[in-house]
Amino acid sequence: MTRTSCRALGHLLCLGAVAAVPSSLIAQDPKARVSDAVERAHAAFSETALRIWDLAEVGYQERESSALLQRHLRDAGFQVQSGAANIPTAFVATYGQGGPVLGILAEFDALPGITQDAVAERKPLPAKGAGHACGHHLFGAGSVAAAVAVKQWLAQAGRPGTIRVYGTPAEEGGGGKVYMTRAGLFDDVDVVLHWHAGDRNIASASSSLANMSGKFRFHGLSAHASAAPDRGRSALDGVEAMNAMVNMMREHVPQASRIHYVITKGGEAPNVVPDFAEVYYYARHPDPEQVRSIYARIGKAAEGAALGTETRVEHELINGVYAILPNEALAKAMHANLTRVGGVAYTEQERAFAASIRETLGTTAPPLETAANIEDFGYERPGSGSTDVGDVSWVVPTVGLRTATWVPGTPAHSWQAVAAGGTTIGLKGMQVAAKTLAMTAVDLFTRPALLSEAKAEFERRRGPGFRYVSLVGDRPPPLDYRNTP
Repeated sequence: MTRTSCRALGHLLCLGAVAAVPSSLIAQDPKARVSDAVERAHAAFSETALRIWDLAEVGYQERESSALLQRHLRDAGFQVQSGAANIPTAFVATYGQGGPVLGILAEFDALPGITQDAVAERKPLPAKGAGHACGHHLFGAGSVAAAVAVKQWLAQAGRPGTIRVYGTPAEEGGGGKVYMTRAGLFDDVDVVLHWHAGDRNIASASSSLANMSGKFRFHGLSAHASAAPDRGRSALDGVEAMNAMVNMMREHVPQASRIHYVITKGGEAPNVVPDFAEVYYYARHPDPEQVRSIYARIGKAAEGAALGTETRVEHELINGVYAILPNEALAKAMHANLTRVGGVAYTEQERAFAASIRETLGTTAPPLETAANIEDFGYERPGSGSTDVGDVSWVVPTVGLRTATWVPGTPAHSWQAVAAGGTTIGLKGMQVAAKTLAMTAVDLFTRPALLSEAKAEFERRRGPGFRYVSLVGDRPPPLDYRNTP
């Protein structure tokens, strides 16, 4: 399925055949060395990324995807701890000893309910229930590629220091990093690096939205909807009454708030009063305390709905994440490395594919050439999404970037993102990210002043006396959150 499409976009690149350019300069320049190592490993990591794309395993069910990444790391000489933080698909892979200790995050979960072949027109894959609409197959493989390149450089140079890869499941609403952070797995780390798939190349000091999510399950009484409606108490009525109250609440929350929901279970037949219904809610705001308040009000709406419909409601908190704490010192270093690496240049075949995708995006899509550009550095650019990277960023200085793995103008969580992520367009962006991560790691291993500056900024931004407290409290990881009711 993907291999044919990938070959159509450039057989050599799809298989990762790239020209190695060893030289005396590479031997002298550690950044050139790690960049060359990423290129030489491109074939293996391209195959892995496309295999994870094929698997499309959802949160906490990414067994094969996680195993593929762990195998790469073991083969490269890392010590791998599987099942980290009591999560079967989480892992921590470590190489080296002493400080500094650098971590690189790797994600690999897919999104349920969106499937697409690696072609430029809408073509769902009915046999699949999920797809990589957020590019986490590239995220995981690219991060491991960067870590392996850094490990090779550390070993060849005989330098002290430790490089770790954190395999972090269920970013899409399951909060894998929250539980890994809560378990103290980042407590001895000096800096954490990450990246994400995207439609542009950017490494600014940006933030995100804090988020709390949960499922509200209403229980009623079933009855014949026509013959005995008075005997029934509709659980779906409870869900709909709750949704109506929350929708009225939108007028009375802070401007930066976001609230979303989906009814995950609403009954089976119109002539049966449903005795069970479930709705899944997200609440977001830049400030985690505002999120706590908004989420509590959503809970009150659920209680009121149950009272008014004579049903019973149960609540399960699924996830809670902090907003990302930006770090300008680290972001400037990463931006400089991204600029050195450069963006993505399309081949003629890729340009044709991208042009077809662009026609489905609307007239606001930027020109294809923007994939080759690096966006200007910016300070604390606001973000509209949420990620469990936020929790990591409050316990250790953290920095990330985005690269053009999708056609410019492509939104995340779209079929167009799934399509491009299964082609050489996605693989090229992954290579840009891997090189940038590896070069930034070199900076942190060789520039103690940068590490000191980043840590000082980190402490200043957190403020005196800060103590990390997870928004999910002491609940265990929701390993079944993707199971249908």
